Amino acid sequence: MAGDGGANKPTTTRRKRRKKSKVTNKTKKPKITPPRPQLQPITTHREDVSDLIPHLVTATYSAYSFLRHHDLHLLPSQSLSLETLLSSTSTSFSKLLSLLSFPPESLPPPPPELPPAPPECWFDRFLSSAGDDYDTRWTHFFNISKPSFTLLLRLLTPSLSSLSPIPQNYALAGTLFRLAHSASFCAVSRRFNLDPATACRAFYTVCKAINEKLGHLFEFKSDINRTIVGFGWISLPNCCGVLGLEKFQLDGDLLGKNGSLIVQALVDSEGRFLDVSAGWPSTMNPEKILRKSKLFSGVEETKEYLNGPSFELSDGNSIPQYILGDSCFPLLPWLLTPYKKFDENDELNSSKVAFNSVHKGGMELVRMAFGRMRKSWKLVANKWNEQCVEAFPFVIVTCCLLHNFLIKCSEALPEENVECSRDQDFPVFDDGGVDENGERIRDALASHLSRRH
Repeated sequence: MAGDGGANKPTTTRRKRRKKSKVTNKTKKPKITPPRPQLQPITTHREDVSDLIPHLVTATYSAYSFLRHHDLHLLPSQSLSLETLLSSTSTSFSKLLSLLSFPPESLPPPPPELPPAPPECWFDRFLSSAGDDYDTRWTHFFNISKPSFTLLLRLLTPSLSSLSPIPQNYALAGTLFRLAHSASFCAVSRRFNLDPATACRAFYTVCKAINEKLGHLFEFKSDINRTIVGFGWISLPNCCGVLGLEKFQLDGDLLGKNGSLIVQALVDSEGRFLDVSAGWPSTMNPEKILRKSKLFSGVEETKEYLNGPSFELSDGNSIPQYILGDSCFPLLPWLLTPYKKFDENDELNSSKVAFNSVHKGGMELVRMAFGRMRKSWKLVANKWNEQCVEAFPFVIVTCCLLHNFLIKCSEALPEENVECSRDQDFPVFDDGGVDENGERIRDALASHLSRRH
């Protein structure tokens, strides 16, 4: 029995080893790698691209043809966008050909960067087709009706003689087109048969003429009585304007990240600009801008502004002529800023609440005036090239004067509910001191407003 048992042990061991061996073979079963797809020769891809290129060229030429034959019926935003897309398409097409190294004889010529010039320039064709004085395309293209354009041209003509042989109506229309649609000088040159350098010279000549001939439309001193009457209708007796600031963005780091130029403006109850001081760097605080402005010196030093009679309120108090100012300015006898809370628990009484409510409505006039001006003249709504920063204040003032001109001509302006999502926050002025005369006048007006409300 012992021998039998000893003889059987090796057999059992071999069987177990076989079983283990089978298990081991299952776990180490080699993976079957699928065959790699055969890469097509690069010449095949080139042939495919070569087949597509004629279709691309045909489609591009069709777009050029559409633009050429319908440019008088497209909105400027549409035609300018299409021109930009076509120009970039042509550039991309040329780069594609250079990368693929096609033999030149095997391909059609690339599309041109610009549409072929028609027999007459765009403005000539527009004048020929716009027979009606009230053709709405005048407003679409130039933000002004034909009668107002004709009046403006007549006012500016004496200052445009240096542009000869450029027709003066071409120079004015080209300037208004650029201002209204933020068009490049190349886009202006294509429409008015001018080279870009000449279009640039005409633009700044017309802007200079507008500043010279329409400067009287800043009517702070000349039409103060009309201004006072207008503010009287909105419960602000003897008020001569509302003073605020606006930022205009620069493209670059000249004044640091998100640098801008600041414009100080005084507006009336109808949204006219009464006084504009432009070109202050965003690194300067609002009080310093105010004290360096012509408005401040005209009130404090020469006494040529706000020197009219006081107004007697119903309670016997009298208030001098004044303007409302934003909270970033100091309180002065002639510059009334809103009441402010010194901490979260501070509560304003009813008269102060009434004053702040009316004051807030007044400050909306400044916001609305700038908002409408930006929407009408989109060139200043976009970031300005810092290489031309010296000209920016000049162009902003030009747009403010054109804004006033449109109001004077009863031209339609953008809707009053224009969206102004731009960042215009300025720090609240706080030097720890209080102007007693300014506080007394503000308190008297606040008491008057609380009785009326």
